[in-house]
Amino acid sequence: MPDYFHGYAVVGLVAVVGVLFVAVAFAGSALLRPTAPTHEKLLAYECGVDPVGEGWAHTQVRYYVYAFLYVIFAIDSIFLFPWATVFAAFGAVTLVEMFVFLGLLAVGLLYAWKKGVLTWT
Repeated sequence: MPDYFHGYAVVGLVAVVGVLFVAVAFAGSALLRPTAPTHEKLLAYECGVDPVGEGWAHTQVRYYVYAFLYVIFAIDSIFLFPWATVFAAFGAVTLVEMFVFLGLLAVGLLYAWKKGVLTWT
Protein backbone atom coordinates (compact mmCIF):
# COMPACT_ATOMS: atom_id res chain seq x y z
CA MET A 1 0.00 0.00 0.00
CA PRO A 2 2.77 2.58 0.69
CA ASP A 3 4.12 2.13 -2.86
CA TYR A 4 0.69 3.00 -4.27
CA PHE A 5 0.60 6.42 -2.58
CA HIS A 6 4.26 7.21 -3.28
CA GLY A 7 3.42 8.54 -6.77
CA TYR A 8 0.73 10.80 -5.35
CA ALA A 9 3.09 12.06 -2.66
CA VAL A 10 5.67 13.05 -5.27
CA VAL A 11 3.04 14.93 -7.31
CA GLY A 12 1.74 16.64 -4.18
CA LEU A 13 5.24 17.62 -3.10
CA VAL A 14 6.02 19.10 -6.52
CA ALA A 15 2.74 21.05 -6.42
CA VAL A 16 3.51 22.43 -2.95
CA VAL A 17 7.03 23.41 -4.00
CA GLY A 18 5.62 25.15 -7.10
CA VAL A 19 3.06 27.10 -5.08
CA LEU A 20 5.72 28.09 -2.54
CA PHE A 21 8.07 29.20 -5.31
CA VAL A 22 5.41 31.47 -6.80
CA ALA A 23 4.43 32.84 -3.38
CA VAL A 24 8.06 33.62 -2.50
CA ALA A 25 8.57 35.30 -5.89
CA PHE A 26 5.51 37.52 -5.43
CA ALA A 27 6.45 38.36 -1.83
CA GLY A 28 10.02 39.19 -2.81
CA SER A 29 8.80 41.38 -5.64
CA ALA A 30 6.42 43.25 -3.33
CA LEU A 31 9.16 43.82 -0.74
CA LEU A 32 11.96 44.83 -3.10
CA ARG A 33 10.25 47.08 -5.62
CA PRO A 34 10.08 50.82 -5.11
CA THR A 35 6.61 52.30 -4.76
CA ALA A 36 5.92 55.90 -5.67
CA PRO A 37 2.50 56.02 -7.34
CA THR A 38 1.62 59.20 -9.18
CA HIS A 39 -1.31 60.15 -11.36
CA GLU A 40 0.67 59.61 -14.55
CA LYS A 41 1.92 56.19 -13.45
CA LEU A 42 -1.63 55.04 -12.81
CA LEU A 43 -2.85 55.96 -16.31
CA ALA A 44 -3.33 53.27 -18.92
CA TYR A 45 -0.37 53.07 -21.30
CA GLU A 46 -1.28 52.75 -24.99
CA CYS A 47 1.74 52.82 -27.32
CA GLY A 48 3.11 56.05 -25.91
CA VAL A 49 -0.11 57.98 -26.58
CA ASP A 50 -2.00 59.55 -23.71
CA PRO A 51 -5.41 57.91 -23.29
CA VAL A 52 -8.37 59.98 -24.48
CA GLY A 53 -12.02 59.29 -23.77
CA GLU A 54 -13.50 56.38 -21.89
CA GLY A 55 -11.65 53.18 -21.13
CA TRP A 56 -14.13 50.83 -22.81
CA ALA A 57 -13.59 49.88 -26.42
CA HIS A 58 -16.64 48.76 -28.35
CA THR A 59 -16.05 45.73 -30.56
CA GLN A 60 -18.47 44.16 -32.98
CA VAL A 61 -19.76 40.74 -31.92
CA ARG A 62 -19.32 39.40 -35.45
CA TYR A 63 -15.55 39.29 -35.00
CA TYR A 64 -15.99 36.85 -32.14
CA VAL A 65 -18.28 34.70 -34.27
CA TYR A 66 -15.62 34.38 -36.96
CA ALA A 67 -13.04 33.60 -34.29
CA PHE A 68 -15.27 30.81 -32.96
CA LEU A 69 -15.76 29.44 -36.46
CA TYR A 70 -12.00 29.44 -36.97
CA VAL A 71 -11.54 27.50 -33.74
CA ILE A 72 -14.15 24.97 -34.82
CA PHE A 73 -12.42 24.33 -38.14
CA ALA A 74 -8.98 24.28 -36.52
CA ILE A 75 -10.21 21.55 -34.17
CA ASP A 76 -11.67 19.80 -37.17
CA SER A 77 -8.29 19.76 -38.90
CA ILE A 78 -6.59 18.60 -35.70
CA PHE A 79 -8.83 15.53 -35.75
CA LEU A 80 -8.73 14.95 -39.51
CA PHE A 81 -4.97 14.85 -40.11
CA PRO A 82 -4.11 12.12 -37.57
CA TRP A 83 -7.18 10.17 -38.66
CA ALA A 84 -6.04 10.26 -42.28
CA THR A 85 -2.65 8.87 -41.36
CA VAL A 86 -4.03 5.82 -39.53
CA PHE A 87 -7.16 5.22 -41.62
CA ALA A 88 -5.79 2.11 -43.33
CA ALA A 89 -5.03 0.45 -40.00
CA PHE A 90 -8.59 0.69 -38.62
CA GLY A 91 -10.78 0.50 -41.72
CA ALA A 92 -14.47 1.19 -42.12
CA VAL A 93 -15.27 1.82 -38.45
CA THR A 94 -13.09 4.93 -38.38
CA LEU A 95 -14.60 6.07 -41.67
CA VAL A 96 -18.10 5.97 -40.19
CA GLU A 97 -16.95 7.71 -37.01
CA MET A 98 -15.29 10.49 -39.00
CA PHE A 99 -18.40 11.03 -41.11
CA VAL A 100 -20.46 11.30 -37.92
CA PHE A 101 -17.98 13.89 -36.61
CA LEU A 102 -18.01 15.84 -39.87
CA GLY A 103 -21.80 15.60 -39.98
CA LEU A 104 -22.09 17.18 -36.55
CA LEU A 105 -19.80 20.00 -37.64
CA ALA A 106 -21.82 20.47 -40.83
CA VAL A 107 -25.06 20.64 -38.85
CA GLY A 108 -23.53 23.32 -36.59
CA LEU A 109 -22.35 25.31 -39.60
CA LEU A 110 -25.74 24.98 -41.30
CA TYR A 111 -27.44 26.16 -38.11
CA ALA A 112 -25.15 29.21 -37.94
CA TRP A 113 -25.81 29.97 -41.59
CA LYS A 114 -29.61 29.66 -41.21
CA LYS A 115 -29.57 31.95 -38.15
CA GLY A 116 -27.79 34.60 -40.24
CA VAL A 117 -24.66 34.60 -38.12
CA LEU A 118 -22.36 34.31 -41.14
CA THR A 119 -23.55 37.50 -42.82
CA TRP A 120 -21.13 40.41 -42.67
CA THR A 121 -23.48 43.35 -42.14
